[in-house]
This record gives sequence, structure tokens and C-alpha cells, in this order.
Amino acid sequence: MHIPASMLNGAICPVTTAVSALGLGVAATVARKSEHKSSAAKFAAVTALIFALQMLNFPVQNGTSGHLIGALLGVSLLGIPFAILSMAIVLAVQAVFFGDGGLNALGANIFNMGLIGAGLLGVIYQRMQAKGLNQKVSLGIASLLSVLSAAFVCSLEVGISGTVAFSKVLPAMLSVHALIGLGEAVLTVVVVSALSFYAALWKEKERQFAFGAFALAGLAAMLSPFASSFPDGLEWVAQKLSFMEFGGFEISSMFPDYQAGFIANDGFSTIVAGFAGIVLVSCLTWVIGKGLDPLRIKTSA
Repeated sequence: MHIPASMLNGAICPVTTAVSALGLGVAATVARKSEHKSSAAKFAAVTALIFALQMLNFPVQNGTSGHLIGALLGVSLLGIPFAILSMAIVLAVQAVFFGDGGLNALGANIFNMGLIGAGLLGVIYQRMQAKGLNQKVSLGIASLLSVLSAAFVCSLEVGISGTVAFSKVLPAMLSVHALIGLGEAVLTVVVVSALSFYAALWKEKERQFAFGAFALAGLAAMLSPFASSFPDGLEWVAQKLSFMEFGGFEISSMFPDYQAGFIANDGFSTIVAGFAGIVLVSCLTWVIGKGLDPLRIKTSA
């Protein structure tokens, strides 16, 4: 659901950028003051996992595909403020290095998938648990709603931009993303359950947990050549409704379409690009994690 550079126009870009910047500032402040923050290694590993899992598009219907957003995956493993920051890092790296999501639309993408997906739906997820709903059920419902909420806000943004009428884009977006959301729910519960089981074997030791998350990220990168080549939900709707295109801010990316251009074999090229993304995301997240907790002395071993 990454909005490309050509899809938004007018005030929606600077407004969403300002709101997202403010939201990230609040998230960073809360994360820094949190008494239960994850280590920089765990923060980096989960963020890398979200990046890698987003490469695995799965077929939905009518020649379209979907992929994990990962907002609730981040919330369940890192907590809300760190999950918001994690989503922002993934989206920024994708926009700058992979040409996935326009730079002028980065604020909108962070707002949709970070502040709404991880922030608002993270709160709803916690409220459902507080009401006594089963953790896995809560996680599945919140994951589904995170996709539908992001699709709703995305529809509102393209409608305000004049890309296509809101009354036309909303039902198309919700219909396809309802199915994608079901995939999001299943994948999120499965991945979180697997990592929770793995963590229990090590009695929640974060270093071993981080290793497990990095291993899953690597596995996802290895499987990325087998991802569906169908357009994702937003691309499919744009083709179906013939979205108007605008002049957005674009730069040449190092790994366009998740391909390492210096490698001839497409499958191996995708794998190399995936591992490059994992390294980029991990390093950036680790530095930010250290910056959010410079006084932390005790580390999990």
C-alpha cells in the first residue's frame, strides 16, 4: 500500500509530512522515556524482519496481490512507540533506496501505516486485551483493521488530491484490502507465535530473540524471488480506476523494484537486494535505538 510519488497532489503531501513528523517526535520521546524498552539489537532485528516480510507478496484474487504491513507485528514485539518508529524506518529506506513509495508521499505512507497502523490500531489491540479478549484473537483482529484503516485513509488522501473520486476509490480499496487484511492477520499471528515460542526457549533473552528475528528476515529474503508478481492492492485499484497522475519528487534508487541491477539473474538479484535492505534497515535502526537509550548499561545476554 505504498503510495507512489505520482499519486498525491496539493496540500496533502506537506500536511501529512508535518503530522507524521510530529507523530514520530512524540513516539521517539515516549520510547526514550519508556522503562520497558527493547535493546537496540531487538529493535533492529524486528524492523529488519518487517522489511523482509514486506517483500513477500501473496496472490489475492483477480490478478492482484498483497503483502504484510507489519504494524501489529511491531507492536506485539516492540510496543507501540518503537513499532511506529520501526515502520517509519522501513518506509524511509524503501522510498530512498528501493523506489517503493514516493518521497513526497513518505509522510502519507508513514501516517497511514505507522501512525494509524501501529499507533491507533496498537492502542485498540491493547484495549481488546485489557477487556479480556484472547491475545491471538486480538492480534488478528487488530492486524486486519490496520490494513482496512490504512486503506481508508489512503482512499481519503487520493480523493482529496483529486486523483480519483473518494466515492469510487473507497469501495474498491476496501474490497481488495479486506482479503489482504485477512492474510495480514494470519501471517502476523503465525510469525508472532513462532517468535514467542522461540523466545520462551531462551527465557526472553533479547540477544537470542534478535538472532531468531534476523534468521527469519534472512529466510524471507531467500524466498522473495517466489513472491507474487501481481500488482498489489493499491496498484490494482489504480489500474482499474485509471488514477490521474501528478508530478512527484523522485530520485534514482540503488535497488529499483527490489533488484540489484549489477546482477543478471533476476532471482539472485532480488535476494541480494533483500539482504542489502536488511543490512541498511538494521544499521539505521540500531543507531536510532542506541540514540533513544544512550545511558543503557545493562544488556540482555
